[in-house]
Amino acid sequence: MEGQQPPGGAERPRLRAGAASFTALAALAATGLVAGPAAAAPSASPCVLPRTSAHHSLGLDDWNDAYPRPERSLDAVMIFLSFPDATPLTTPAELAADHFPATTDFFRRASYGRFTLRAHPAAAWTPMPRPSTDYAVRRDWAPEMRAAYLRDALAAADDSVDFSRYDIVYLVADPDAPGVDSDATKVVNLERPLEADGKRIQRVVTVFERHPPDRNVLAHETGHVFDLPDLYRRPADGKGDWDTHVGDWDVMGSQFGLAPDPFGWHKWKLGWLDRDQVACVRGGEPRVVGLEPVSATPGTRGTRLAVVRTGADGVLAIEARAATGNDAGTCTEGVLVYRVEAGAASGDGPVRVVDGHPDTEACGDRSVYPPLADAPLEVGERLTVPGTGVRVEVADRSASGVWTVKITPPGVG
Repeated sequence: MEGQQPPGGAERPRLRAGAASFTALAALAATGLVAGPAAAAPSASPCVLPRTSAHHSLGLDDWNDAYPRPERSLDAVMIFLSFPDATPLTTPAELAADHFPATTDFFRRASYGRFTLRAHPAAAWTPMPRPSTDYAVRRDWAPEMRAAYLRDALAAADDSVDFSRYDIVYLVADPDAPGVDSDATKVVNLERPLEADGKRIQRVVTVFERHPPDRNVLAHETGHVFDLPDLYRRPADGKGDWDTHVGDWDVMGSQFGLAPDPFGWHKWKLGWLDRDQVACVRGGEPRVVGLEPVSATPGTRGTRLAVVRTGADGVLAIEARAATGNDAGTCTEGVLVYRVEAGAASGDGPVRVVDGHPDTEACGDRSVYPPLADAPLEVGERLTVPGTGVRVEVADRSASGVWTVKITPPGVG
C-alpha cells in the first residue's frame, strides 16, 4: 500500500522491487547524461506555446521585436538625475556600484555566459529643470507627470549622452530628493516612443531606489526590458500577500527571493536554453528525464527543462532547483513543477508554482512566502498534478547533481 498524503500533495511510495529497479536504471540514465553531450531531444515544437496579445506573453513561437533579446552583449547607459530642491548626498559612482557589477553578474550566471549586460554609468549628475516634488512620483504614477519627467530627463541628458549607442536606458534619481518615492521604480513602456540622437526610445527604466537599494531590483526591472512578466500577485486593495503565485522562485516574482534564478521557461524564451535541452513529453508512454539544475553553471549540455502540454495556451513545466549560481541562497532543493499560461498577462499569474507539500512550509525566517519554499519534490516522492493527470516521480539525484524524473502524461497507466 502506498504512503498516504493529502490530495494534491507529494506521495512517498514504499520501496518495492520494481521501484528499486526503476531507481537503479534512472541513476544510470542520469550518469549517462552527465558523462557527455546530451543526445538531441525529439522536436520540442508541440510544447512551444503561441505568443498571445497578453502583455509580456510567455508564448515562445516568435519574439516580440519591440524588445531587445539578450542573446548577445547589450549596452546600458545610467543617467543620474539631480533636482534643484536637493543637494545629493551620494555620488553617481556610489549609486552605480549599488547595481553593477551585481546585475551583470546575475545575468551572466542566469544565461550560462550567453549574455553580457554592459553598464555605462555617467560620471556626473544631470540637473533636472524642476524640483523633484513637481513630478509627483508614486508607484501608480499619473501618466502626464510621468511623461513630463521622462521628457525633461532625456532633454537634460541629451547634450552629454549619445543615446544611439545604447540598448537600455536607466534613469536614476537622487534617492535623497524630497519628491522621490522608492516604491516607484519600474519600467515605463511608451506608446509613442521618444527620439534622441536618431534613436527611438520605446522604454526606460526609472530608478528611485534608496541607497543601498533592494536586492536584485535592477535584475527584476531589466527582465521587463526583455519582455518578461511580473509573476507576483498584486492584491486589489494593495493589502495581503503578493507572493502566492511563485514565492521565492524567479526574480520576476520577487527580487528578495531565496532562489531568484529565472525559471527554465523564461530561459528558453530568452534564448539561453537550446531546443535539445528541453524535453517535450507527449502522450503515449512515460518518459524518464535527467534534469540538470537550471541554476547550475555551464559545462554539460544536459536537459534543464521538461514540458508537458496541457492546453492550447498552457503547459506544465518541470525543472530541478539546487543551491548553485543565483540560487545559492535557496533553503530547499528538488524538482519544481509549475504551470505556464501564455494567455495570462503580466501580473495575472502567467506562472504558478505547484506546491508539492501543501500542508507544510519552510524557511519562515527568510522566505518571501514560506508555504511555497518547500514546493519542490524530493527523491522518492511523486505528485499527480491536480487538473492535469500528469504524474511526476523523482527517482534519484546523482553525485554530480542530476535529478532523474519519471513523467507520466495523462491517460497513461
